[in-house]
Amino acid sequence: MKNILVPIGTSPNTINTLQYAIDFAAFFNSKVYLMQAFTFYSKTGTISNLEDRVAKSTTEQLEEVLSKVDIKGVPVTIKAYNGDVIDGINAVDNQYGIDLIVLEPRSTDIREEVFLGKTSGKIVKKTDIPTLVVPEGNTFKDYNTGLVAFKSGVVKNPKILDPLVAFKEQFKLNLNLLLVKTPNYVAEDLEINSDLKKLGNTTKTTENTTTFEGVLEHFQENNPDILIVFRRKRGFFTKLWEKNIILKREFRCSIPLLILSVKK
Repeated sequence: MKNILVPIGTSPNTINTLQYAIDFAAFFNSKVYLMQAFTFYSKTGTISNLEDRVAKSTTEQLEEVLSKVDIKGVPVTIKAYNGDVIDGINAVDNQYGIDLIVLEPRSTDIREEVFLGKTSGKIVKKTDIPTLVVPEGNTFKDYNTGLVAFKSGVVKNPKILDPLVAFKEQFKLNLNLLLVKTPNYVAEDLEINSDLKKLGNTTKTTENTTTFEGVLEHFQENNPDILIVFRRKRGFFTKLWEKNIILKREFRCSIPLLILSVKK
Protein backbone atom coordinates (compact mmCIF):
# COMPACT_ATOMS: atom_id res chain seq x y z
CA MET A 1 0.00 0.00 0.00
CA LYS A 2 2.67 2.51 -1.04
CA ASN A 3 0.49 4.84 -3.12
CA ILE A 4 -3.10 5.78 -2.32
CA LEU A 5 -5.33 7.80 -4.66
CA VAL A 6 -8.18 9.96 -3.40
CA PRO A 7 -10.36 11.24 -6.28
CA ILE A 8 -12.73 13.91 -5.01
CA GLY A 9 -15.76 15.75 -6.33
CA THR A 10 -18.06 18.34 -4.82
CA SER A 11 -19.48 16.35 -1.91
CA PRO A 12 -19.62 18.11 1.49
CA ASN A 13 -18.14 14.89 2.92
CA THR A 14 -14.91 15.33 0.93
CA ILE A 15 -12.83 16.59 3.84
CA ASN A 16 -13.84 13.64 6.04
CA THR A 17 -12.94 11.19 3.26
CA LEU A 18 -9.56 12.82 2.72
CA GLN A 19 -8.81 12.80 6.44
CA TYR A 20 -9.69 9.10 6.56
CA ALA A 21 -7.36 8.42 3.64
CA ILE A 22 -4.51 10.36 5.26
CA ASP A 23 -4.98 8.59 8.60
CA PHE A 24 -4.97 5.28 6.71
CA ALA A 25 -1.84 6.31 4.79
CA ALA A 26 -0.07 7.28 8.03
CA PHE A 27 -0.85 3.82 9.41
CA PHE A 28 0.55 2.14 6.28
CA ASN A 29 3.38 4.67 5.78
CA SER A 30 1.96 5.44 2.32
CA LYS A 31 1.84 8.43 -0.02
CA VAL A 32 -1.44 10.11 -0.97
CA TYR A 33 -2.40 11.51 -4.38
CA LEU A 34 -5.34 13.90 -4.26
CA MET A 35 -7.03 14.25 -7.64
CA GLN A 36 -9.92 16.15 -9.14
CA ALA A 37 -10.99 15.92 -12.76
CA PHE A 38 -12.31 18.94 -14.63
CA THR A 39 -13.64 19.33 -18.16
CA PHE A 40 -12.47 22.07 -20.48
CA TYR A 41 -13.27 22.15 -24.19
CA SER A 42 -11.34 24.67 -26.24
CA LYS A 43 -13.16 26.55 -28.98
CA THR A 44 -11.93 28.68 -31.83
CA GLY A 45 -11.25 32.18 -30.62
CA THR A 46 -10.92 31.28 -26.92
CA ILE A 47 -8.00 32.57 -24.91
CA SER A 48 -5.10 30.15 -25.37
CA ASN A 49 -4.22 29.91 -21.69
CA LEU A 50 -7.80 29.48 -20.45
CA GLU A 51 -7.27 25.77 -19.82
CA ASP A 52 -4.26 26.62 -17.66
CA ARG A 53 -6.43 29.02 -15.68
CA VAL A 54 -9.07 26.35 -15.07
CA ALA A 55 -6.37 23.87 -14.05
CA LYS A 56 -4.88 26.46 -11.69
CA SER A 57 -8.31 27.13 -10.17
CA THR A 58 -8.89 23.39 -9.66
CA THR A 59 -5.46 23.04 -8.04
CA GLU A 60 -6.25 25.93 -5.70
CA GLN A 61 -9.51 24.22 -4.71
CA LEU A 62 -7.59 21.04 -3.93
CA GLU A 63 -5.08 23.02 -1.88
CA GLU A 64 -7.95 24.56 0.08
CA VAL A 65 -9.41 21.11 0.82
CA LEU A 66 -5.98 19.88 1.86
CA SER A 67 -5.54 22.84 4.22
CA LYS A 68 -8.58 21.68 6.20
CA VAL A 69 -7.16 18.30 7.22
CA ASP A 70 -4.32 17.14 9.43
CA ILE A 71 -1.78 15.63 7.01
CA LYS A 72 0.23 14.04 9.84
CA GLY A 73 3.45 14.20 7.86
CA VAL A 74 1.99 12.10 5.02
CA PRO A 75 3.35 13.14 1.59
CA VAL A 76 0.40 14.46 -0.45
CA THR A 77 0.60 15.24 -4.17
CA ILE A 78 -2.15 17.27 -5.85
CA LYS A 79 -3.25 16.40 -9.38
CA ALA A 80 -5.78 18.38 -11.45
CA TYR A 81 -6.78 16.48 -14.58
CA ASN A 82 -8.57 17.81 -17.64
CA GLY A 83 -10.91 15.09 -18.83
CA ASP A 84 -12.95 12.13 -17.65
CA VAL A 85 -12.34 10.97 -14.09
CA ILE A 86 -11.49 7.42 -15.22
CA ASP A 87 -8.88 8.72 -17.66
CA GLY A 88 -7.51 10.86 -14.84
CA ILE A 89 -7.25 7.88 -12.49
CA ASN A 90 -5.52 5.84 -15.18
CA ALA A 91 -3.08 8.69 -15.86
CA VAL A 92 -2.14 8.98 -12.18
CA ASP A 93 -1.86 5.20 -11.93
CA ASN A 94 0.42 5.04 -14.98
CA GLN A 95 2.65 7.74 -13.52
CA TYR A 96 2.87 6.62 -9.91
CA GLY A 97 1.47 3.09 -9.63
CA ILE A 98 -1.61 3.30 -7.40
CA ASP A 99 -2.18 0.45 -4.93
CA LEU A 100 -5.51 1.57 -3.48
CA ILE A 101 -8.28 4.09 -4.18
CA VAL A 102 -10.02 5.60 -1.16
CA LEU A 103 -13.45 6.77 -2.22
CA GLU A 104 -16.62 8.21 -0.74
CA PRO A 105 -19.87 6.60 -1.90
CA ARG A 106 -21.30 9.84 -3.30
CA SER A 107 -18.63 12.20 -4.61
CA THR A 108 -21.13 14.37 -6.51
CA ASP A 109 -24.58 12.78 -6.10
CA ILE A 110 -26.36 14.32 -3.09
CA ARG A 111 -29.57 12.29 -3.26
CA GLU A 112 -30.23 10.66 0.10
CA GLU A 113 -31.67 7.50 -1.45
CA VAL A 114 -28.36 6.79 -3.23
CA PHE A 115 -25.61 4.69 -1.61
CA LEU A 116 -23.13 4.58 -4.49
CA GLY A 117 -23.41 7.65 -6.72
CA LYS A 118 -22.87 7.84 -10.47
CA THR A 119 -19.23 8.97 -10.37
CA SER A 120 -18.19 6.69 -7.52
CA GLY A 121 -20.06 3.79 -9.12
CA LYS A 122 -18.31 4.46 -12.40
CA ILE A 123 -14.93 4.37 -10.66
CA VAL A 124 -15.70 1.04 -8.98
CA LYS A 125 -17.04 -0.39 -12.22
CA LYS A 126 -14.42 0.81 -14.69
CA THR A 127 -11.11 0.70 -12.83
CA ASP A 128 -9.05 -2.35 -11.94
CA ILE A 129 -7.56 -0.82 -8.80
CA PRO A 130 -8.60 -2.14 -5.37
CA THR A 131 -10.97 0.38 -3.80
CA LEU A 132 -11.87 1.23 -0.22
CA VAL A 133 -15.30 2.87 -0.05
CA VAL A 134 -15.70 4.90 3.15
CA PRO A 135 -19.30 5.76 4.07
CA GLU A 136 -20.04 9.11 5.66
CA GLY A 137 -19.48 9.28 9.40
CA ASN A 138 -16.52 6.88 9.53
CA THR A 139 -13.24 7.87 11.16
CA PHE A 140 -10.14 5.75 10.73
CA LYS A 141 -9.45 3.09 13.33
CA ASP A 142 -7.78 -0.30 13.47
CA TYR A 143 -9.86 -3.03 11.88
CA ASN A 144 -10.18 -6.02 14.20
CA THR A 145 -12.62 -8.20 12.24
CA GLY A 146 -13.37 -8.40 8.54
CA LEU A 147 -16.11 -10.27 6.69
CA VAL A 148 -15.14 -11.57 3.23
CA ALA A 149 -18.28 -12.37 1.24
CA PHE A 150 -18.28 -14.19 -2.10
CA LYS A 151 -20.42 -16.59 -4.12
CA SER A 152 -17.54 -18.40 -5.81
CA GLY A 153 -14.37 -19.66 -4.20
CA VAL A 154 -12.59 -19.57 -7.55
CA VAL A 155 -9.66 -17.12 -7.62
CA LYS A 156 -8.25 -17.02 -11.14
CA ASN A 157 -5.49 -14.53 -10.33
CA PRO A 158 -3.96 -14.81 -6.85
CA LYS A 159 -2.76 -11.18 -7.03
CA ILE A 160 -6.34 -10.11 -6.33
CA LEU A 161 -5.70 -11.24 -2.75
CA ASP A 162 -2.64 -8.99 -2.25
CA PRO A 163 -4.59 -6.13 -0.60
CA LEU A 164 -6.33 -8.64 1.67
CA VAL A 165 -2.95 -10.05 2.70
CA ALA A 166 -1.69 -6.52 3.41
CA PHE A 167 -4.76 -5.65 5.49
CA LYS A 168 -4.54 -8.88 7.47
CA GLU A 169 -0.85 -8.41 8.25
CA GLN A 170 -1.00 -4.69 9.04
CA PHE A 171 -4.16 -4.75 11.15
CA LYS A 172 -3.70 -8.28 12.57
CA LEU A 173 -7.15 -8.72 11.08
CA ASN A 174 -9.40 -11.66 11.91
CA LEU A 175 -11.06 -12.63 8.64
CA ASN A 176 -14.33 -14.54 8.49
CA LEU A 177 -15.01 -16.07 5.07
CA LEU A 178 -18.64 -16.29 3.93
CA LEU A 179 -19.32 -18.41 0.84
CA VAL A 180 -22.83 -17.70 -0.38
CA LYS A 181 -24.32 -20.55 -2.40
CA THR A 182 -26.68 -18.87 -4.87
CA PRO A 183 -29.21 -20.62 -7.14
CA ASN A 184 -26.99 -20.43 -10.25
CA TYR A 185 -23.90 -21.94 -8.63
CA VAL A 186 -21.71 -24.57 -10.27
CA ALA A 187 -19.77 -27.23 -8.37
CA GLU A 188 -16.40 -25.47 -8.65
CA ASP A 189 -17.84 -22.36 -6.95
CA LEU A 190 -18.01 -24.30 -3.69
CA GLU A 191 -14.29 -25.12 -3.73
CA ILE A 192 -12.54 -22.24 -1.98
CA ASN A 193 -9.16 -21.28 -3.36
CA SER A 194 -6.42 -22.50 -1.00
CA ASP A 195 -4.73 -19.07 -0.72
CA LEU A 196 -8.03 -17.44 0.16
CA LYS A 197 -8.88 -20.16 2.66
CA LYS A 198 -5.54 -19.70 4.44
CA LEU A 199 -6.39 -16.07 5.06
CA GLY A 200 -9.62 -16.93 6.85
CA ASN A 201 -9.88 -17.49 10.57
CA THR A 202 -13.31 -19.03 10.05
CA THR A 203 -15.22 -20.26 7.00
CA LYS A 204 -18.97 -20.56 6.65
CA THR A 205 -21.24 -21.55 3.77
CA THR A 206 -24.79 -20.24 3.48
CA GLU A 207 -27.57 -20.52 0.90
CA ASN A 208 -29.16 -17.27 -0.27
CA THR A 209 -30.59 -15.72 -3.42
CA THR A 210 -27.71 -13.23 -3.66
CA THR A 211 -24.36 -12.58 -1.97
CA PHE A 212 -25.80 -9.42 -0.49
CA GLU A 213 -28.63 -11.33 1.17
CA GLY A 214 -26.05 -13.68 2.65
CA VAL A 215 -24.19 -10.71 4.11
CA LEU A 216 -27.41 -9.34 5.61
CA GLU A 217 -28.21 -12.68 7.23
CA HIS A 218 -24.79 -13.14 8.82
CA PHE A 219 -23.70 -9.56 9.40
CA GLN A 220 -24.68 -9.31 13.06
CA GLU A 221 -23.04 -12.55 14.14
CA ASN A 222 -19.76 -11.44 12.54
CA ASN A 223 -20.01 -7.78 13.59
CA PRO A 224 -17.22 -6.78 11.19
CA ASP A 225 -15.25 -3.53 11.15
CA ILE A 226 -14.81 -3.88 7.39
CA LEU A 227 -16.67 -5.73 4.63
CA ILE A 228 -14.63 -7.24 1.78
CA VAL A 229 -16.03 -8.28 -1.60
CA PHE A 230 -14.65 -9.07 -5.05
CA ARG A 231 -15.05 -6.86 -8.12
CA ARG A 232 -16.78 -9.30 -10.43
CA LYS A 233 -19.21 -8.44 -13.18
CA ARG A 234 -21.75 -10.89 -11.82
CA GLY A 235 -20.72 -10.73 -8.19
CA PHE A 236 -21.71 -8.61 -5.21
CA PHE A 237 -22.50 -5.49 -7.24
CA THR A 238 -24.29 -7.13 -10.15
CA LYS A 239 -26.62 -4.14 -10.49
CA LEU A 240 -23.63 -1.84 -10.92
CA TRP A 241 -23.12 -3.24 -14.42
CA GLU A 242 -26.70 -2.31 -15.33
CA LYS A 243 -26.30 1.29 -14.17
CA ASN A 244 -23.61 3.32 -12.44
CA ILE A 245 -25.50 3.89 -9.20
CA ILE A 246 -26.57 1.70 -6.29
CA LEU A 247 -29.59 2.76 -4.26
CA LYS A 248 -29.70 2.33 -0.48
CA ARG A 249 -32.72 0.05 -0.83
CA GLU A 250 -30.48 -2.22 -2.98
CA PHE A 251 -27.46 -1.99 -0.71
CA ARG A 252 -26.73 -0.11 2.49
CA CYS A 253 -23.41 -0.26 4.32
CA SER A 254 -22.27 1.87 7.25
CA ILE A 255 -18.76 0.40 7.56
CA PRO A 256 -15.79 0.64 5.15
CA LEU A 257 -16.11 -1.60 2.11
CA LEU A 258 -12.99 -3.02 0.45
CA ILE A 259 -13.54 -4.05 -3.17
CA LEU A 260 -10.82 -6.40 -4.35
CA SER A 261 -9.65 -6.20 -7.93
CA VAL A 262 -6.53 -7.08 -9.86
CA LYS A 263 -4.72 -4.55 -12.04
CA LYS A 264 -4.24 -5.65 -15.64
